[in-house]
Amino acid sequence: MTQTAGPALSETQKSRASAWFRALQEDICARFEAIEAAAVPPLYKGPAGRFELTEWKRGDGTDDLGGGRMGLMRGKVFEKVGVHFSMVYGTFSEAFAAQIPGADKSGGRFWASGVSLIAHPRNPRVPAAHMNTRMLVTSEAWFGGGGDLNPLLDYQRSEAFPDTADFHAAMKAACDTHSGADYAHMKETCDTYFHLAHRNEPRGTGGIFYDRFNTGDWEKDFAFTQEVGRQFADIYPKLVRRRMIEPWSEAEREEQLIRRGRYVEYNLLYDRGTTFGLKTGGNVESILSSMPPVVKWP
Repeated sequence: MTQTAGPALSETQKSRASAWFRALQEDICARFEAIEAAAVPPLYKGPAGRFELTEWKRGDGTDDLGGGRMGLMRGKVFEKVGVHFSMVYGTFSEAFAAQIPGADKSGGRFWASGVSLIAHPRNPRVPAAHMNTRMLVTSEAWFGGGGDLNPLLDYQRSEAFPDTADFHAAMKAACDTHSGADYAHMKETCDTYFHLAHRNEPRGTGGIFYDRFNTGDWEKDFAFTQEVGRQFADIYPKLVRRRMIEPWSEAEREEQLIRRGRYVEYNLLYDRGTTFGLKTGGNVESILSSMPPVVKWP
């Protein structure tokens, strides 16, 4: 039985949101497996990758604290990709509750659900990508998430590059469905958030990022968050298929592995989602599956 986190949201609304996030995970996994099936020699050899889906429970099993389903694939096109669903609830630690809006009025109790994704393609010409959509409830309720593109080759790292331009157009299209979703602001927030301060450089070419999104109309906010997921599920596979047919050089592979190091640095030093997952007793394997399988620091 789900633990009540406060009066901010009904159980029906929580169930609807959680069901959507789980369905989005299934949709994206199916699209990525279709890409694996379409990869052919000479660039790609061996069997097509398939997702390994693993259900997990939060806590030691004594109490019902929620859980999730980890989806992980290592394939021909996707060297490593994780698409994970979670629905967790319980009570924040006193120190962590002080950082979360509404947690003081809910007695530290919370409910959270979402889907998160990180894709590390084998071909350096295929951009890596990150996406997540989530809902968090304390005595307040809000949505968060977004998607961002991470091209790893220098000549691709421009907003004018076709892949980035198309990705941003898709994220803008999601924002255009909701009068309360300001694309320009969310784009700027993404650029600011996904910035490596210690190197003074961006992690990638951006997208959109939003947090604590609550316009007062839950239905419209939920619809917007769904559209972000749908737009990502549509545009990113198109970009993968566009670039996966291009051969690459050893020099490009080397550049890819070095740039992946920036992703590792960011996730371990700055990413709030990583911190939230670890602070709330999430599945460590799922949380740290965002780490690339091969990386170099020169």
